[in-house]
Amino acid sequence: MRQIVLDTETTGLEPREGHRIIEIGCVELVNRRLTGNNFHQYLQPDREIDPGAIEVHGISNEFLADKPRFADILEDFCRYIEGAELVIHNAPFDTGFLNNEFRLCKHGRQVTDLCKVLDTLALARKLHPGQKNNLDALCKRYQIDNSRRDLHGALLDAEILADVYLAMTGGQVSLSLGGGMESAGAAARAEQVRRLDAQRAVLRVIRADDEELAAHRACLQTIGKAAGGESVWEKLERD
Repeated sequence: MRQIVLDTETTGLEPREGHRIIEIGCVELVNRRLTGNNFHQYLQPDREIDPGAIEVHGISNEFLADKPRFADILEDFCRYIEGAELVIHNAPFDTGFLNNEFRLCKHGRQVTDLCKVLDTLALARKLHPGQKNNLDALCKRYQIDNSRRDLHGALLDAEILADVYLAMTGGQVSLSLGGGMESAGAAARAEQVRRLDAQRAVLRVIRADDEELAAHRACLQTIGKAAGGESVWEKLERD
């Protein structure tokens, strides 16, 4: 299974107000394993970046002056994501900006025409209702190192989100000593398994005597009486 963990940085919050993408960062997972086949590009947006956005990601207008425009990287980007599943935190934000860029390029397609989309924010809200589920909170919850995240950056955030996603959905896969792939959690559990000797003595079964059985029946009757009827265990024994 091929998945692309994606993040973007933008000139502002709303494409309907003319804001544009200025950075795309993508990390590839194949069968839940990081491949190193990443996609990263800064983009010239042909407009000024909002001061509030600069405070978030630290990308300046001057830095982007000589960067390519979205139209220049459109085909490479589409080939990279096509047929994969995009993994995005707060997916409507990023896909909204991507679809806007497609529209401006007269591309004729939307993100969902190229690939599936999985929203990790929606997933986190199902797993942790009523709790903070932004990327920093999830890093803390799943013990993911985000110490380099002084400012937002599309590629860095995609790398961090990949770790968070793998932790949320079963753990990062790692190479076992035998050369196969297994989850870190499964490997840890395997180390704790104590194999029993096949030649061990047969365990002796000690059955309840009449006195113990009578005490058991009396206990069930007490439970049934307190419940206002027959206990579940009594019913199971009767049936």
